[in-house]
Formats: sequence, C-alpha cells, structure tokens
Amino acid sequence: MEAKTANGSPASCFVCETAMPLLERCFGEATLAHFRASRIEFLKGVRSLIDERIAQLSKVPEHKGTHVTVE
Repeated sequence: MEAKTANGSPASCFVCETAMPLLERCFGEATLAHFRASRIEFLKGVRSLIDERIAQLSKVPEHKGTHVTVE
C-alpha cells in the first residue's frame, strides 16, 4: 500500500529521496560498504534478541515441590 499526502499525491520518503543520494555522493564506496555492513549487524543483533526472548518464553517451567496423595 502506497502512502499518500493530504492532497492525495504519493508521499516521498526524505531518507530515500534526499538523504541517501546525498550520502552516496559525499562518501566513498568503502565508507558506504561499512555503513551497509553495520546495518546488517544491527539487524542481526535485533534478531538475536528476539530469538533469546522466544527461547525464554518457550521454556517449560520446572514444577517445584512434590506430588502428595491425600487419603
């Protein structure tokens, strides 16, 4: 679904339309490669946080105490 402005025209993203082209012209290819790699590492970190939380929620809690039959 495409975002629209109040007058109905397609909305443009400042980062995509202005910031990224400016950065691409200002920085060299090596610098851009470092930023690209850092974005990937950041996303991998977020993924590991999510995986850890899923593992915590998936654990079956230990039953404490013992079962006693009452006569």
